[in-house]
Amino acid sequence: MELPNDHATDPILATQAIAVRVRVYAKARNFRLRIASNGEPVLSVPARGNIKDAKEFLNRQKGWLIKRLDERPKPVVFIEGAQFPVRAQIYQIFGTGKSRGQVEVLTHEQGILLETPKLVVPGGEKHIARRLKDWLKKEAYGDLEKASQQHAKTLGVSFSSISIKGQSSRWGSCSSAGRINYNWRLIMAPDFVLDYVAAHEVAHLCEMNHSKAFWDTVLQTLPDMERGRDWLKANGNQLMAYGAEIK
Repeated sequence: MELPNDHATDPILATQAIAVRVRVYAKARNFRLRIASNGEPVLSVPARGNIKDAKEFLNRQKGWLIKRLDERPKPVVFIEGAQFPVRAQIYQIFGTGKSRGQVEVLTHEQGILLETPKLVVPGGEKHIARRLKDWLKKEAYGDLEKASQQHAKTLGVSFSSISIKGQSSRWGSCSSAGRINYNWRLIMAPDFVLDYVAAHEVAHLCEMNHSKAFWDTVLQTLPDMERGRDWLKANGNQLMAYGAEIK
């Protein structure tokens, strides 16, 4: 669904329509508009809702929506000189220009501690983003596999596999077959955030829902889960902005 935009004072949105994803929920009683973690507007619609009422609701919420969209974090593309966090530590990207080699972390130069450590990435400009993401996915897999094993042991369950993906709006998922998917961007967050998402997904092996029993299970393996959950709610949009594709 597209919401026509006539907010002429906004330099970004004034000349284009705003695309809104519509999702129908059987249990929903009212329309609900929110901004997903990937920055996309999402309209929740009751099963008996209709397009006319949905459009009228969106038009009433237009001012709020435009303000929220303008507040979204700006995309950060992985190019030479860009800065982004790894395990909550800010690094700066430096390309070697060489076709071979591995991503390296450089914390000192000529014996002097760098204020902003470097991530030295092989390859030319066109290859930096791909090689850096591959490295980040590998790092994320190591941390998340370890955290998942720990929580699985605490809860007395087991998972069949772990995959690292680039979901645009989710931090993780768990299937009834025990396959867990995680978002690679979790490696950029503080360790307690990654740990919370691991605890959350492993707990789904016990409860495939978000009932009180589920949250009690998360608490059982991670008593301070609120710390990670609150951080992700406050900063998740920024994490999703990192690694944007060049258009």
